[in-house]
Amino acid sequence: MKKYIASCLLIFGLLLSGHIAQAQKSPSSTLLAQVSEQDTEAEQTENSPQSVLEPSHEDSHGHAPGWLVIPFVALLLMIATGPLFYEHFWHHNYPKIAVSLATVVVLYYLFVLHNVHNPVHALAEYVQFIALLASLFIASGGILIEVDKNSTPLANVILLLIGALISNLIGTTGASMLLIRPFIRLNKHNIQPYHIIFFIFMVSNIGGSLTPIGDPPLFLGFLKGVPFFWTLEHNWPAWILALAILSIIFYFVDKKFGRNGALIETEEENQFTNKISLSGTKNFFWLLLIIISVFLDPNVLDWVPAIHYDGQKFSFLRETIMFSVAFFSYKFADQKALQGNEFNFEPIREVAFIFIGIFGTMMPALELVGTFAQSEEGAAMITYNSLYWGTGILSGFLDNAPTYLNFLAAAMASQGADINIIQQVKDFAMDNYLDSAFELMAISIASVFFGAMTYIGNGPNFMVKSIAEQSGIKMPSFFGYILRFSIPILLPILFITWLVFFAFAG
Repeated sequence: MKKYIASCLLIFGLLLSGHIAQAQKSPSSTLLAQVSEQDTEAEQTENSPQSVLEPSHEDSHGHAPGWLVIPFVALLLMIATGPLFYEHFWHHNYPKIAVSLATVVVLYYLFVLHNVHNPVHALAEYVQFIALLASLFIASGGILIEVDKNSTPLANVILLLIGALISNLIGTTGASMLLIRPFIRLNKHNIQPYHIIFFIFMVSNIGGSLTPIGDPPLFLGFLKGVPFFWTLEHNWPAWILALAILSIIFYFVDKKFGRNGALIETEEENQFTNKISLSGTKNFFWLLLIIISVFLDPNVLDWVPAIHYDGQKFSFLRETIMFSVAFFSYKFADQKALQGNEFNFEPIREVAFIFIGIFGTMMPALELVGTFAQSEEGAAMITYNSLYWGTGILSGFLDNAPTYLNFLAAAMASQGADINIIQQVKDFAMDNYLDSAFELMAISIASVFFGAMTYIGNGPNFMVKSIAEQSGIKMPSFFGYILRFSIPILLPILFITWLVFFAFAG
């Protein structure tokens, strides 16, 4: 059955890529969906600052053929089937496989398409991605939270909701790394896969919907010009609805299956103090440095030094600070906290290599999606429904940050606006175009919520899975996660969210 599903996914991916590739004949932009070449192009070009990448730059780059998505599809299938059918081989060779597939695509871009822009941009995005995840992972690994409390369903729900709130302050990665080990220890007498899956749903993804710090797509939107408090103002109703439903479902699941629904009365359990103790609190200072450095973006603050390439500015100061924090937070970490957390680098190592492959191989897929989305055919399909489901489904299998930007650029281009002009992004967010704020709301919610659909939908998902497996928890496979949890539990909630907020809008 699982082999049949994998084959169907492969065939579907190839057919989809072939269909989208036909849209390449229409004038449009590529990765990250740059400036749309519609009737308003002349006016936009006249008003655009010189630092913004011009359409002429983009047109000079080679375009990827549809078949070049095969390495990306192959990598996804190996991530899905490797731990299930050839676990030993996959565990020892996934770094080589991921790097090799990425290398094939990058070399094709460089030497066949003569396109240096896309690989350089993908490299910059990867460095930003891994710098943030690695620094948050290492800094939070030096903080030990011990909860001396009985693991009742209510206590678990409260911890998950606290994690969802914290996700908006230190990001889904920071909150996940800070709380996953205490959550596992709290349920050490009966930890089960569903505990970890709901943690991924609520803390690692949906929780971080209220601020740009919460999740990478929202942060990229902030850098493009979306006001900082826009996400809080527009996303909170869907955030409350989704978390409320998940909390209720988890409570009854945990009540039924947690310790077989009964409290085991032991002498040890009668001695809970209900106290919370912290070790390694100095690492909160390192977390604060990471959060502050997030805002040091040269595209927002002109005084921040940057690397200038092909009309764009790439940050390096922010990433330097983050990597430095990763080093020093580990070097000077409280050893008791590291030992209590059983800290090691395997989770971030796995994420680093897997996402080298994903960032390297997904370039053609994102380019084809962006090209189609901004073609005349694609622009005609821009609706609340297509933005919600299109952004969401692709966010589950592609990196949700560039997917967010592609669909935002397409939505703006359909109304004659340019994602590379900060003022136009602000106007779009403030509903100065026709129902534009509502379109942005659909893109924002979908990119964050659907990131929980698969292990690769969001970076923290993979790290949480890895930490859980190191703790001896038998986690479901890639397809097991989707079939046992995402489809029966998460998908109905995503459907309800669409039904309440988008289905009858407009």
